[in-house]
Amino acid sequence: MAALTTSGTTTRGPRRRGVLRWIATHSIALAIGVMFVLPLVFVALTAFMSDRQALTADLWPRSWHPENFAEVFRTAPLLKYLGNSVMYSLLATAGMLVSSVPAAYALARMRWRGREVAFLVVIAAMMIPPQVLAVPLYVLWARLHLTGTLWPLILPYFLVDAFSIFLLRQFFLTIPQSYLDAARVDGCGDLRTLLRVLLPMTRPGIAAVSLFCFMYTWNDYFGPLLYAGENPDNWTLSLALASFRGAHQVQWNLTMAATVVVMLPVILLFVFAQKSFVRGITFTGVKG
Repeated sequence: MAALTTSGTTTRGPRRRGVLRWIATHSIALAIGVMFVLPLVFVALTAFMSDRQALTADLWPRSWHPENFAEVFRTAPLLKYLGNSVMYSLLATAGMLVSSVPAAYALARMRWRGREVAFLVVIAAMMIPPQVLAVPLYVLWARLHLTGTLWPLILPYFLVDAFSIFLLRQFFLTIPQSYLDAARVDGCGDLRTLLRVLLPMTRPGIAAVSLFCFMYTWNDYFGPLLYAGENPDNWTLSLALASFRGAHQVQWNLTMAATVVVMLPVILLFVFAQKSFVRGITFTGVKG
């Protein structure tokens, strides 16, 4: 018995020291993680509180009220706004890929006069605040009779997205040139080389820029407010949440429930695409 006790103590000792060493090594990361997670936990817990308790200093629900989420959908047409947000984010992400992938390939792997100048133009476009171009772009879309819809926000992604072009170009540079040379020896042109060689090898980078674009458009408030604010039928969830908060400013449990509904799709998307996203960001800019 004494031998078993001594063996168990000997086994637990190094294990406990290993856990403490791991906590000490990752203490800063753990502290930052807790700082980011606590507001989400607070929002989720408040969403399940009663109306009276949400206005108190209690952090844990005395009684759970999942019916708050049903009440949110009864008081506002969130399904319609959810559909608008999904349409905006998916079409914008698809347009970004259609326009940015060929442009990034041309800047990274093709040799042509003016390539460096074009890359500098892309860098300069990243530095221009969107508010600077808001007035002339609004006048343009108004003359095309597209204000009041989400098309002024979707169509530009089919033309150019400077940040995605830059990120994809950096990722394309990580692919060794020998793979492209082998494809050309086999008779592949630029289009087949892009589709058959580069795209399969750069899936993490494509996943990363797609997630960036989807999250940006999903959380976008300024664009939908500017172009679709006058037409509630085309509101996105960000606009709907702001309107919902104004109408229920004393019912924080319902406001937090609506916030959870808005956040949940992006959180789930990030959880399922986290591995590809982290890998894409890690290898971007590391030239192979």
